[in-house]
Parts: sequence; structure tokens; C-alpha cells
Amino acid sequence: MKLTTFATPDGPLTVLAEDGVVLASGWTSAAEEVMDRVRADDRPAEVTTVAPSDPDFAGIAEALQRYYGGEPGAIAAVPVRQFGTDLQLAGWAALRDIPAGAPLTYAEFAAALGRPTAVRAAARICARNAAALFVPCHRVVRSDGSLGGFAWGLDVKRSLLAHEARQMDPSTGSGN
Repeated sequence: MKLTTFATPDGPLTVLAEDGVVLASGWTSAAEEVMDRVRADDRPAEVTTVAPSDPDFAGIAEALQRYYGGEPGAIAAVPVRQFGTDLQLAGWAALRDIPAGAPLTYAEFAAALGRPTAVRAAARICARNAAALFVPCHRVVRSDGSLGGFAWGLDVKRSLLAHEARQMDPSTGSGN
């Protein structure tokens, strides 16, 4: 298992991965904060800190460069592996299907999971997401349009949503 930190416009993004598959990530330079996102029983016994140029991170680095360069859909190509209940796994998979620039409310996300009354469960799925950005839980907001929570801070969530909205705006000529 390897860990590295990328410089991004939203601050340092630390990623825990194995063979290019993301297990956890977050906007921090503190490795332990990212490691704590993985359930204790599923944390790797050994983690090596490497440079962002490590070959095992090539696909992740390329996706980040494309994402921040104007292709928000690029993060969907990065494989992830998370550990949780069947509902959590289904929720994290569903988060990856939310298009950039088209956030859902927690109620809409619950309905997309086939559990329209399970809004709190939907919110907990977002809160327990270990692979931030690559599983875009930031694309879920409150019914009143306010941001709700985000493990890595509301400034980062606001920035990600604004970045994606700009890229998906037809007047910019983007939409990747």
C-alpha cells in the first residue's frame, strides 16, 4: 500500500492507493487523517509514502490533472475500493454516477438508492465515503441548496462544485 500527496488548487490531496486503486483520499497533508477514513479492520498494516510521480499513481495523477484542467468526468476512470455494508457500497457506486455540475439533494440521492425515506442513511453514506473526489460525495447537497457537510471542509466542497459547474456551463464550451 502506498500513500502520496498531490498539490491541487484546493490544497494538498493525500491519496492512499494500491496498484492504482484508491482506498482513501482527502484534502490534507496528514497521512493519519486519510488512513482514519478506512475502517480499522481494513487498514493496511504497512504503508509506504512515495512521491506523486510514483508509477502506481500515474493514472491518478493524470485524472487529477484532467479534472482540474477542465474535465470533471476524468475522475470516474480512477478505480476505487471501499469497505462497508451492501447499502454503503451501493451508495458509493451511485455517487460515482452523479454527473458533474448536476448535484443531487440528500433526498434525491436517497431516492436514487431506492430508499426515498432514508435521507439520513444517504447522508451517512456520504459522510463515511473514504475516497473523496473519486467517489464524489461533494455532489450531494441539502434540499434548500446549502452545502451540508463535507469531511474536508465546506470551502473545498464549495470550490469543487463551483469548478464543476463552470466546466459544465454550455457558455464555456466545456462539458467533459
